[in-house]
Amino acid sequence: MNRLIEQLSLLPGIGQKSAQRLAFHIIHMPEEQVKILSESLVSARKNVRYCKECWTLTDQEPCPICASAARDHSTIMVVETTRDLAAYEKTGKYHGVYHVLQGAISPVLGIGPADIRLKELIARLEKDVKEVIIATNNSLEGETTAMYIAKLIKPAGIKVSRIASGVPVGGDLEYIDEVTLYRALEGRTEL
Repeated sequence: MNRLIEQLSLLPGIGQKSAQRLAFHIIHMPEEQVKILSESLVSARKNVRYCKECWTLTDQEPCPICASAARDHSTIMVVETTRDLAAYEKTGKYHGVYHVLQGAISPVLGIGPADIRLKELIARLEKDVKEVIIATNNSLEGETTAMYIAKLIKPAGIKVSRIASGVPVGGDLEYIDEVTLYRALEGRTEL
């Protein structure tokens, strides 16, 4: 039990108590379910890799999004992580393709442009790309990365846009910071 708890606590976001709860839950699961869980873990680790086109995690080459003829391959949304891609896919409203940077520029952490998938993005722009939508996080690192990408791409004559940011749905204005309020005002749309 101690070894199982120790291994589970190595997972991100799982502390000692959560690991203990998970371990006891697993011990009480039917043996067949535990076998399926363990096989799923081993299979995922063995078969999931990065798509050589967009750099998302996939078990197919290319990933289903890059392989889809129904997607608009002339529009590329640039995101930091596969989790960001998954969030946009959940909306069902974006029909272009993606490029996952695998991080963001952060001089404080020693992460520069060469440490993320920028050269792969630039190589993709040699195809018939009309627009690049930058959807990096609304953080200092995300903003730095967005500005760097825009400076790289604009000289090529490709349209570069940035996702809007502002007041969240259900958010009270009195609790929103000034930068977010300013961006909400600047990104306003006509009704």
